[in-house]
Amino acid sequence: MGYLRIFNPHPVKTGDGAQAEDLLLEVQLRDPVLQVEVGKFVSGTEMLHLAVLHSRKLCVYSVSGTLGNVEHGNQYQLKLMYEHNLQRTACNMTYGSFGGVKGRDLICIQSVDGMLMVFEQESYAFGRFLPGSLLPGPLAYSSRTDSFITVSSCRQVESYKYQVLAFATDADKRQETEQQKLGSGKRLVVDWALNIGEQALDICIVSFNQSTSSVFVLGERNFFCLKENGQIRFMKKLDCSPSCFLPYCSVSEGTVNTLIGNHKNMLHVYQDVTLKWATQLPHVPVAVRVGCFHDLKGVIVTLSDDGRLQCSYLGTDPSLFQAPKVESRELNYDELDVELKELQRIIKVVKSQGVWPMHEKEDDLNVSAMVSSNFDSVSQAADVEVGTDVVPSITVKITLQNRIVLPKVKLSIYVQPPLVLTCDQFTFEFLAPEMTSTVAFSVYLKRSYTPSDLEGNAVVSYSKPTGTPRVIQCKFRLPLKLICLPGQPSKTANHKLTIDTNKSPVSLLSLFPGFANQSDDDQVNVMGFRFLGGSQVTLLASKTSQRYRIQSEQFEDLWLITNELILRLQKYFEKQGIKDFACSFSGTMPLQEYFELIDHHFELRINGEKLEELLSERAVQFRAIQRRLLTRFKDKTPAPLQHLDVLLDGTYKQVIALADAVEENQGNLFQSFTRLKSATHLVILLIGLWQKLSADQIAILEAAFLPLQEDTQELGWEETVDAAISHLLKTCLSKSSKEQALNLSSQLNIPKDTSRLKKHITLLCDRLAKGGRLCLSNDAAAPQTMVMPGGCTPIPESDLEERSVEQDSPELFTNHKHLATETPVPEVSALQGVSE
Repeated sequence: MGYLRIFNPHPVKTGDGAQAEDLLLEVQLRDPVLQVEVGKFVSGTEMLHLAVLHSRKLCVYSVSGTLGNVEHGNQYQLKLMYEHNLQRTACNMTYGSFGGVKGRDLICIQSVDGMLMVFEQESYAFGRFLPGSLLPGPLAYSSRTDSFITVSSCRQVESYKYQVLAFATDADKRQETEQQKLGSGKRLVVDWALNIGEQALDICIVSFNQSTSSVFVLGERNFFCLKENGQIRFMKKLDCSPSCFLPYCSVSEGTVNTLIGNHKNMLHVYQDVTLKWATQLPHVPVAVRVGCFHDLKGVIVTLSDDGRLQCSYLGTDPSLFQAPKVESRELNYDELDVELKELQRIIKVVKSQGVWPMHEKEDDLNVSAMVSSNFDSVSQAADVEVGTDVVPSITVKITLQNRIVLPKVKLSIYVQPPLVLTCDQFTFEFLAPEMTSTVAFSVYLKRSYTPSDLEGNAVVSYSKPTGTPRVIQCKFRLPLKLICLPGQPSKTANHKLTIDTNKSPVSLLSLFPGFANQSDDDQVNVMGFRFLGGSQVTLLASKTSQRYRIQSEQFEDLWLITNELILRLQKYFEKQGIKDFACSFSGTMPLQEYFELIDHHFELRINGEKLEELLSERAVQFRAIQRRLLTRFKDKTPAPLQHLDVLLDGTYKQVIALADAVEENQGNLFQSFTRLKSATHLVILLIGLWQKLSADQIAILEAAFLPLQEDTQELGWEETVDAAISHLLKTCLSKSSKEQALNLSSQLNIPKDTSRLKKHITLLCDRLAKGGRLCLSNDAAAPQTMVMPGGCTPIPESDLEERSVEQDSPELFTNHKHLATETPVPEVSALQGVSE
């Protein structure tokens, strides 16, 4: 706004406002003020004058005062001594005794386009363009080396000698050729340069003794201390974005103190790189200085961007409060013993319940989910890739009801890919208690493969009035008909699975009422399913035995129908009032089919690494050819390209082809990981039915086999699962204390192949088959040694041991393509030509 103010602050009591007599002078200049400096700027005198930099003008003023009869009667005046009209828009300035002159200060102004203009008091000396200047940076003058130091747009600190600037060709006398318009008249040679890798906010040169001086540079994330020759003395990485800084003299010899203000209203005091003090400010400081006012030393003066000037000091006000003497009284040790026992009882109860209560009497927020029973009348599916099938969508409603005021509540919804949501993020403002908000969104299938689970999860995060963060989860299950259609039962299939139950078989029409093609009574024991995209699954129920068979051409497609069958059987018998219903699996564990999916997923990961490495090589080659071509084009004497343009075009096509291959491989890898998760869910389900594992043990298996929601090149499924299974084998499933003493590798790297992982999975099933049980307690390994029968295969410590284990131990899990050949379903003759 062009205001120039001079203050003389006085100490005031805490809480008092600013005093009117603190403002000595206030003048409104016609132009905005960029910078203010004080020095010997007027010829013929060594008195200090005030230099004010405007965008197109440099003005030098003298400040004089007239004493009055009383203190507030003193008058101060600002008198213009001279001014320079600038031909270029100014950015900043610095001053000093350039060239070693005595008794006067010269001024150097940096323009926005990178030109340095030097003024010898009332006269203009010369102007020089900095080479390669794009954006101006901070500027400072070092009197010891007689050089200007700035930070260029190349993010490097550069030093230019004053003598080099003075003897270079004058920028105003250059010939106005096109080439010289782009560069400088005579190329300036930089004295030294240091790449700091970031833009600088300020530069300060300090010299507290005659021997050495230091150059301090404040960057966007670090501050640097440099020697006179540009070498780094030390640097410090800052936690917050800085706004200003000030190096000043330290009481310790050989060290420098630095005040650094940041955008979190903090002021930090560093001694070299060590944080000595941190204090809170009421504003973000944009400038900071240390001064002495009225014999009060070490006053920190800060200025905010809205014009708030504050003088403060470090420390605390002394407290005059003295605690009164406590009257001595005799101690009753019997009462203290009773109180101690009561406190110990409370502590024991708190330890057993946990520090944080798991369940409160009444939740601050209630979350409920409701899935519509019918499809949307108009499908919300967009950009689907499911072939010719019509993709339906279904609406899910989430209702939130608060008990107290919650200003900001976030709702996030997640479903398993390739299921997608029309909207997955919502924000609520509950400004009054007992409010109810409902949001609706649609779910549909986007790709032509099946998801690994039909369960969705709604997560609500909010903060209580006390500031404690809370998270609430609400799960909902999507209907099978969203991704599946009625299909024709298949006579043959590569993969078959038999589930045994302890109750009479139930009609499939009553279990799956929406998936019957015909209502014929002969068709009640067989049913076909066709997933959107083409995969088919057949479900058969025995008329006499208590068995159900699921068969499909793809192993991973068995999971959803098998899980849906078990869930619907449990729900059916619960409605009948039968509580002892149970399922079991007595067939052969389908490890070979599972291992094939693991190998396919791992092969795609290896291909992805090779493609990315090849793409990186082609990109390096492409940039090298570009540099060669640019060098040829910049050369004053034209030279033949020597087919570099053809090589550049060919390399570009290779880069595009490799990028497309990487993208295609990533899509295949994502689809393979989804199929692998489906197969993993199926294997965990079969292990639980096979060994009748409890819910806690199944949860341990799920945590070990399904640790990742996403698969990346840095952390993949194979190495993570291998580490988790190895931990189980060396703890709760260990055979001896020797295995427990083995240390696992702390770093997870992609393995060379999947043989080790497959051996560990086989060994895990072996241990479970011989009586081992999963547990996470620390002393779980000791009783396992007694419970498990002898002959358990130990964990091999090396490849030689692994080979010997393979030779000594019999093959426990024979893998067949037809999984249920040993336990056929008798009398499945409801559909002629379909039963086995």
